[in-house]
Amino acid sequence: MSAVIEPGIASYSEYLEQELRSDHAGETGAVYIYKGIIAIATLFKNQELICFAKEHGATEAEHLRLIEAVFEEKYRSRLLGPWRIAGWLTGAIPALFGRKAVYATIDAVETFVEQHYQGQINHLKIHRGYEQLLDLLVRCQADEINHKNEARSKASPSLPLALRAWCAMVGSGSAVAVLLARRI
Repeated sequence: MSAVIEPGIASYSEYLEQELRSDHAGETGAVYIYKGIIAIATLFKNQELICFAKEHGATEAEHLRLIEAVFEEKYRSRLLGPWRIAGWLTGAIPALFGRKAVYATIDAVETFVEQHYQGQINHLKIHRGYEQLLDLLVRCQADEINHKNEARSKASPSLPLALRAWCAMVGSGSAVAVLLARRI
């Protein structure tokens, strides 16, 4: 039925296949969020954002590589093109408005991702047998929490209404993307 993971485990359950499909799509989108930030920050010569995005983008690229190592290509989302575009725009649009908008956006994205991974971690703790996958998800989640905390520490404590609305849209968009990626 599904992708091979650990030695001795033939396949993932349908649930895990869908979740890993969404993780792969999400990490693909995350790589492109930082590419979008870098593109705009480079135009504006914003070295702080370029460094932030390069560092975080490298972590997301590593997450993508790790997930690709345990999740066969034939099971991945067929919507990777749109995920790349959506990710790039999710990074580029706030970068047009400056650092505070970027940091608030990353806080919103990573808050969603932290919760998304936590659901999978909880599932794996109950349904034992995927210890390497559990370790991978815990590792990725810890990195995402660090990204969230760093971004939150750099964002303004009170956000303007338009930025709060953008961040709510980013969170909702992430939830819709997960639903789609699980299926397609």
